[in-house]
Amino acid sequence: MISRNAKILAAAGAAVVLTGGAVGATQLDKAVNLSVDGTTSSAHVFGSTVGDVLDDQGIAVRPGDVVVPAADAPVSDGDTITVKYARLLTLTVDGKTRQVRTTETTVDGALLALGLRGEGARLSVSRSQTIGRQGLAVSVVTPKAVTVTVDGKTTTKTIAAATVGEALTQLGVRLGKVDKVNPPVTTRLTSGAKVAVQRVQTKDKKVNEAIAFGTTKKKTSDLYTDQTKVSRAGVAGVRTVTVRTTVVDGKVVSTKKLSSKITKAPVDRILLVGTKARPAAAPSTTSTGSTGSTGGSSSGGGINLAHAAMWDSIAQCESTGNWHINTGNGYYGGLQFLTSTWLAYGGGDFASRADLASREQQITVANRVYADNGTSQWGCG
Repeated sequence: MISRNAKILAAAGAAVVLTGGAVGATQLDKAVNLSVDGTTSSAHVFGSTVGDVLDDQGIAVRPGDVVVPAADAPVSDGDTITVKYARLLTLTVDGKTRQVRTTETTVDGALLALGLRGEGARLSVSRSQTIGRQGLAVSVVTPKAVTVTVDGKTTTKTIAAATVGEALTQLGVRLGKVDKVNPPVTTRLTSGAKVAVQRVQTKDKKVNEAIAFGTTKKKTSDLYTDQTKVSRAGVAGVRTVTVRTTVVDGKVVSTKKLSSKITKAPVDRILLVGTKARPAAAPSTTSTGSTGSTGGSSSGGGINLAHAAMWDSIAQCESTGNWHINTGNGYYGGLQFLTSTWLAYGGGDFASRADLASREQQITVANRVYADNGTSQWGCG
């Protein structure tokens, strides 16, 4: 049987145990303040370190995240724990890309932390754009001084452009399809760049060119061997040529033939060449005075420029006015003499071939032929 005093002592002991347990529990429960990416909250937690508190609150941290105090630091009642998550920022500045981790939550904050505030820079996203834990890609184009020469004027401006083409667009320079830009529009722009624009125009036009006619020779016994006669005049043909002219900044720099088409075929001249021998000359019945030569064999001694304008016109047609032409076709000089005709009419007094004689000498011989045959010897007569 337990005495009354023993019961009192047992009850007192139990009370002491309960009171001690309550005091221990009170000491383990801590009130802490949490700041996670700027969002604040408070919590009552059990644990001895900052890491214990974060685990208790389900806050997972990754490499690069910032925790203050450190995760292994002891925690006390009333402490403030700050967590800043690291974000992967893919940053491209003027075409150069790098990846950085930042605990800033906005683009503007990240750029400021990286020393890339860049007044006047052009961004691919708003500066106030939030950077989530999944990260963000941002392109930055910084302002650059560029000098542009176009249409005879030179301008220097500071603009945020990535390429030469973007710079020209921002400056209001419109490019034609064939305009030239140096450096090319795809070139990445750098500060101090000099850009030159050349205005290029191409003009196509059709030009008609003359096609010289040929000469077909036919032998005939109706003419003497020293005679020729045109039975059909030659007719020059026409070739239509398409020509492209390239003009750069108002100056012609090149002309290129694009196509050529014969629109009118030339007609050959038909020249009759005598084969009949001349009869022997009758013996002279006089022995005094000077004898004059007649017909095709006449040479004469002086220069005869009669009908000079007519002969110049015929020469222009026959040889484009080239009095010394020798194309190797058997006809020579401005009036296209056969050598046999030239010599028969005294051309040998001046030169062995017509192309070797002067204009005046050729006209002199032509007047001798004209006296016998008119202009029938020339297709252009």
